[in-house]
Amino acid sequence: MRSSDSVCPTPLGIFSAVLSGVLSSLISNKISRMLKKTLCPVLWCATLLFFVFQLSGCISDNRHRMVVSVADQKMVLLRDGKPISCYSVSTSKFGVGDTPGSCATPLGVLRVKEKFGHGVPAGMVFKSRQPTGEVLRVDAPGRDPIVTRILWLDGLDATNRNAYRRFIYIHGTPEERNIGRPSSYGCIRMKSKDVIELFDTVGLNSKILITPNPLPTALLAGVPHQIRQSLSHPPE
Repeated sequence: MRSSDSVCPTPLGIFSAVLSGVLSSLISNKISRMLKKTLCPVLWCATLLFFVFQLSGCISDNRHRMVVSVADQKMVLLRDGKPISCYSVSTSKFGVGDTPGSCATPLGVLRVKEKFGHGVPAGMVFKSRQPTGEVLRVDAPGRDPIVTRILWLDGLDATNRNAYRRFIYIHGTPEERNIGRPSSYGCIRMKSKDVIELFDTVGLNSKILITPNPLPTALLAGVPHQIRQSLSHPPE
């Protein structure tokens, strides 16, 4: 983790500083002490709620890992080292790499740095990571925007250090007919139902390995049988 990301705001410190400043400037020390005692339970509740909402950005998801195979056009999701699901995906039709402007999919280890789209309906169109209000059906003709969910990736290796500023995402696509073959402009595309499931499962800072190689047989063998069966037919 980078040093700039390792320090989280302290809500209690913020509340305490604001409270002390306001009370000291507006009222006497005696009244200030009385109000601090009266408001303490309320402030603790407010602090706790604020802290809970901020917590997701400060704690790493160390239980979940993702492995994406460019060769197989598949992603395996692991929890505590054990495969729990497998998804068909689409990586770049321009190959692999991290050069700015290349539209290639970066290789190596990355992390989920930001997530967008919680609670919006499947097919919701995003522009600049904000929902537009438009919802597309699957395989809507002539349309290829980012839809449903966004997991913004940050490179952790020298070979993918440009990923974040290249806007490399895991995201939904309306072009689900192309899932299972390279068709993106650098991102990892998923079906809407799959990216919703992934979004709801993995947290911030969960790691993803993108490899050019096929997934190991032993890794796929650990995926539940019914999920393997659903992936056994290549796209038409």
